[in-house]
Amino acid sequence: MATAAAAATTMAPIERQVFEGQTLTVQVIKDAIGTKGARLSTQVSIAGRMLVFLPQDNHIGISQKIGSPELREQLRTRMQTLVGKPEDGGGGGFILRTNAEEASDAELADDIAYLRKAWATIRERSHTLPAGSLLHQDLSLAERVLRDLSTEATQAIRIDSKMQFDALHVFGNTYMPGAVNKLEHYKGERPIFDLFGIEEEIARALARRVDLKSGGYLIFDQTEALTTVDVNTGGFVGARNFDDTIFKTNLEAAGAIARQLRLRNLGGIIIVDFIDMARDEHQQAVLAEFRKQLARDRTRTTVSGFTQLGLVEMTRKRTRESLAHMLCEPCPTCQGRGQVKTARSVCYDILREILREARQFDPKEFRVVANAAVVEMLLDEESVHLAGLSEFVGKPISLSAEPTMNPEQYDIVLL
Repeated sequence: MATAAAAATTMAPIERQVFEGQTLTVQVIKDAIGTKGARLSTQVSIAGRMLVFLPQDNHIGISQKIGSPELREQLRTRMQTLVGKPEDGGGGGFILRTNAEEASDAELADDIAYLRKAWATIRERSHTLPAGSLLHQDLSLAERVLRDLSTEATQAIRIDSKMQFDALHVFGNTYMPGAVNKLEHYKGERPIFDLFGIEEEIARALARRVDLKSGGYLIFDQTEALTTVDVNTGGFVGARNFDDTIFKTNLEAAGAIARQLRLRNLGGIIIVDFIDMARDEHQQAVLAEFRKQLARDRTRTTVSGFTQLGLVEMTRKRTRESLAHMLCEPCPTCQGRGQVKTARSVCYDILREILREARQFDPKEFRVVANAAVVEMLLDEESVHLAGLSEFVGKPISLSAEPTMNPEQYDIVLL
């Protein structure tokens, strides 16, 4: 600790290490947000499928989430052999991601070659392009699919865009020659999304409710702190008894939840409320099925099991924004709350606002401009209260319906 502190005190201040007009190769660590500029770093790191390349370092690091110390040491030894020595054209630092836990030497070698080739391209561009130029950026969605999702088990990758097909061919020939043969240009007349039911799957992945084949259903609620999943039997009736109904519904839900977590790309803390099961063996069977289905997820997940309240706590690594955050935005009507005030509640808000305005101003008339449903209620069920308020303030109150206003919007115009 004393040595580190002494080194920190003797380190040259930043203004002596860089100067105005100096050309540096930097990486954007965090994008600009609002008035804050982007966070930059001269310590470049390039993420691959299973590895992160640190070209300015020679350290071999292992993700803390990878298994036992023995396994970590085995992976480090394998990586040192694959990386090689700088004098032999090797070198550079690497961090093994969780995806590399069960990777073969061939897969690791392919990732090393891809990352080194990407760094060579970056260095070449840094010497030829003027300052302020973009040297490298994250791969496009199609390129990430080819890099991250294409495995030996992948039969084909079908693309309906000739331009995208040609671009992926160039990318694959350069960085992933083993996956190029799996690319297929789809030329059919039927839209490719319709052919494979993609639109329906996207709709299901964005819906709050997901129906199960048995008649049960799931309810997904995503909040800032965590995501909750509620399992319900719906109209499903078991063949023998109610316990059998619950057990079968939960078993089906386990697979559906694991799939929806992948499709929605939900991360962080996730709480699953399976239907309460009276028998312990049913609980353990559902938990085993859930873990089995989650094992297919490329993103690391951990399941803590059932709590005393009968809930399953789990976490899923947050890689990027969820599907809903990427494809949707908060509702302009409810501002993301998922509900709006009733027309009657808005009527009372209007009446209270008129009373406040009457105590501050002395207009000839109050005109209320509001949603048609609100105006209709003021003219019908709340007409007595409206007339009483008009008499109390001593001013007429007129109403005007505005179709473009949302249910909670209204204006009170002083005439």
